[in-house]
Amino acid sequence: MSETGTPEIASAGGPRVRPVPAVTRSIAILRLLGRGGEPMTLKAISQELGMVTSTCLHILRVLVEEGLVKVDPGAKRYSLGVGMLTLARSVIESNPFPALAQPVLDRIANAASVTAIGVEVSGSDHMVVLALSRSNAPFRLHVDVGSRFPALISATGRLVAAFADLSEKELERRFKALRWDQAPEFAAWKADVDAVRRQGYSVDRNNYINGVVVIAVPVFDSHQRLTHALVAAGLAEQLDAARVESLAAELQGEARALSQLMAARS
Repeated sequence: MSETGTPEIASAGGPRVRPVPAVTRSIAILRLLGRGGEPMTLKAISQELGMVTSTCLHILRVLVEEGLVKVDPGAKRYSLGVGMLTLARSVIESNPFPALAQPVLDRIANAASVTAIGVEVSGSDHMVVLALSRSNAPFRLHVDVGSRFPALISATGRLVAAFADLSEKELERRFKALRWDQAPEFAAWKADVDAVRRQGYSVDRNNYINGVVVIAVPVFDSHQRLTHALVAAGLAEQLDAARVESLAAELQGEARALSQLMAARS
């Protein structure tokens, strides 16, 4: 408990974080507006988030005042404001990974006819797409720059699990909360995680999305901590074992070069 008697949240391996409801609700509103794309009414936002309407309105007014949300005066519908662009630009300008990774992703996507993705690993909780390249192939993965996923899902999740300092009990707890098209057994998934440390890459075939193969390789910082990953996704029928191994080797070479560039800039 905190000194005020408010319960605190203990994150795995990190400091205890005291809940701040106003901040949590503000972030939830921004994420909701970002996901939907279409402007939403106050009633729709409060109902979607299970929030008291008056509380939701007070938060929206502050977000509008700060330019993070805009409101159509006539229709009274809310959407993300241009202030979000300023914040996003600041993040991109202060993070060299998207600019360094984009040429790599473009080459891989065009040469292998896959969707190539660069993600940032946000601890052991989430990963965020920072860069993306699509091929001319008819296959399209529903992902965009800024998309956010649970850290342990798919091939990238196996990387995170392999290099995160989490107990097997904690890994199993988080694993059970994941949503897959064809969920693997925990024992099989854990064996894949153990294999990542030996082979240096991870493969998800049909688990996360049926009919799709996802390959992921780690990008480390100067202290050999996993910070980012390079990911390639394509149709399972086009990515047999030999092609997967070849593409994984290519991704590993690019990831090593990126790791060195990122370390030199840190």
